[in-house]
Amino acid sequence: MTHGVASEDTEVQDDQLADEERPSRQAPRALVLSAAALAVLLVGAAIGMLITFATVDEPTKPTEGSVDVGFSQDMQVHHLQAVTMANIARETSTDESVRRLAFDIQSTQLGQVGEMAGWLTVWGQPEAVHGRQYMTWMSGAGGHAHGGQPMPDGGMARMPGMASTEELNKLRALRGPELDVFFLQLMLRHHQGGLGMAQFAAQRATEPYVRNLAQKMVDGQKKEVEFMTTLLAQRGAAPLP
Repeated sequence: MTHGVASEDTEVQDDQLADEERPSRQAPRALVLSAAALAVLLVGAAIGMLITFATVDEPTKPTEGSVDVGFSQDMQVHHLQAVTMANIARETSTDESVRRLAFDIQSTQLGQVGEMAGWLTVWGQPEAVHGRQYMTWMSGAGGHAHGGQPMPDGGMARMPGMASTEELNKLRALRGPELDVFFLQLMLRHHQGGLGMAQFAAQRATEPYVRNLAQKMVDGQKKEVEFMTTLLAQRGAAPLP
């Protein structure tokens, strides 16, 4: 995993601050992180739009209900929760391995969210469709939810791996080793839950660039699943059931 030198130096300097100095730095640091996240998101969106403009054919561009559109809409939602959890870990954990993992997840998935948003803009599709079930684009075409169970025809109310509101609140409240373990457990389950969607899109999406990004998600998240499993074992903890 690679990290920007400036980003790492900033994190080291923050860790060396005396406790009484930390509160005065929280607001500026939050603004810096927010600006960096927005930059990653915008770059991803620009890349997605440029790729799509270069290849899209108006008569055959993906439409509502297609794998390409459904995957791009639902995976944005899935990714953004991972970014939320990664932000919590980066801001709260004192474990360098956990913080670096959280940084990688945050930056990678924000960029991918931006790219998918760019596609949807060019296709003339909304970034999210409210009032419908998730993963309907996988039903009736051999789609499977996490655990290998066939997808119901009407989709799902919650995508596999998604944390509940109660779990997110618990993550925000924890500190120390308990925070690190629970973050790893939630993120491991989250990655495992999203793999089925990415694998399905990698095989069945119409647009080559959609299949390509979906396969990158599969490859990258499988590696992170292995890494998180190792980190949990090193801490004497097991994945969530």
